[in-house]
Amino acid sequence: MASSGVTKVEITEPPRQLSASSEALEFISSVGLEELRLCLFSESLQSVSESGAELGSFTVNVQSAYYAQDGLEDEKCFLVHISSSSSVDDVPCGSSITAYISLQLETLDQHHHEFVKLKGHSLDKKTHMRRRDDQMVISRVTTEGQQVHQESKSYNSSLLTGFISEASNLLIMRLLARRRNPPNLDFLTLDAEMNLCVSSYRELGLRPQLIGKDSVEVYGIERATHSEDVPVTWQCYFLSDGHLASRVQVGSLLTMRITQMPILSEPEDEDPKPEFAKKPLNWEEDAQLYSQFLDRKEELLSDHETYLRRHPEVKALLADFMQFLLLRKPEDVVAFAAEFFGPFSSTQERSETFRSSVISSPFRDGSK
Repeated sequence: MASSGVTKVEITEPPRQLSASSEALEFISSVGLEELRLCLFSESLQSVSESGAELGSFTVNVQSAYYAQDGLEDEKCFLVHISSSSSVDDVPCGSSITAYISLQLETLDQHHHEFVKLKGHSLDKKTHMRRRDDQMVISRVTTEGQQVHQESKSYNSSLLTGFISEASNLLIMRLLARRRNPPNLDFLTLDAEMNLCVSSYRELGLRPQLIGKDSVEVYGIERATHSEDVPVTWQCYFLSDGHLASRVQVGSLLTMRITQMPILSEPEDEDPKPEFAKKPLNWEEDAQLYSQFLDRKEELLSDHETYLRRHPEVKALLADFMQFLLLRKPEDVVAFAAEFFGPFSSTQERSETFRSSVISSPFRDGSK
C-alpha cells in the first residue's frame, strides 16, 4: 500500500512590482451597470478535436446574486459558473469555476477545481481565492495519488489594482466583444503557480465562422498570461452580443465551438412615455360637471337658509351694522367693521360699543 503524506506551505511575500496599464484601469471605470447586465446569460460550446470529433463540453452561466460576508451587509454582485469537461485519449479531465464578482469587476470569492483521471493515478487540484479585509488570500490543495500538498499565499489589496481572476476575465471578454475595437489592455492576474503576472488583451479582428449552416462574422480577442514559468495564450472569437463562438488555447489539440446560433441579447428599447396635453376645463359645457355644480349650489343654499332660520340674531346684527355704516359713511369700511364687531369677540374686554368717537382704535393708523 502506498504511503500517504501531507505537505503544507504558507507564503506571504510581496509580489513583483507589476501594475495594470492605465488603459485597463480606465476601461474598468468606464463599465456601467446597464452594460454589465447585457452580459448576464448562459452559453454552451462543444469541445472538438482536430478531426472534428466531439470530446466534451464547455458551459458558462452568469447571473445576478448577493455575496454574504460575516458581520457585513450582503453585497450585490454577479455569480459566475464555468464548467469544462472532456476526454482526450480516453483520459477524463475537466475544470469548474464558481465565483462572486463585484459590480466593479473585483473578485470577492472564487473556487477553481481541476482534475485529470489517469489509470491508476489521478491529479486533483482545488484553489480557493477570497478577499479578506485588505488581503487577497489564495489557498490550494493538490492531491496526486495519495500525496496531498497544501499551500497558501496572500497579497495586499493595495497591490492588486487592476487584478482579474478567471471568472472576471469572462465578463471582461464579453464587454470587449460588445464594444469591439478595444485598446490593448494589460491587467494583473495569477499564473498556474499562484504568482502575479500580466494578462494582456489584443484584438484579432473579424473573420467568418460557420455556425450550423450559416456563415457568421465573429470578432476575435487574444488573451495571454505572461508567466515566468509557462506563458499561456488563448484565442477567442465572439458574436456581436458577447456570446462565445470559439475558444482555443494555443498549442492545444482541443477547440471549443458553438454548434447552433443562440438568441442574441440586445438592449431593450424603452417605449417613450405617453404625453398627455393639458386641456382647459370648460365645466359649463360638460353636462355631468354642470349637473354636479347645480346640485352642490342647491345644497349650499339650503344649508345656509337653514342656518339663518335657526339663528335669527344674524339678520338683526347685520341690519344694525348696515344702518350704522350708512349713518357714519366711513372712508375705511374694513376698519369700521372691525371696530363694530370687535366687542363681540370672546377674547376682548367688554366695553361700551362706540362710547367715544375720539378714542384711538387698534384697527386704525395712529397718525390719523
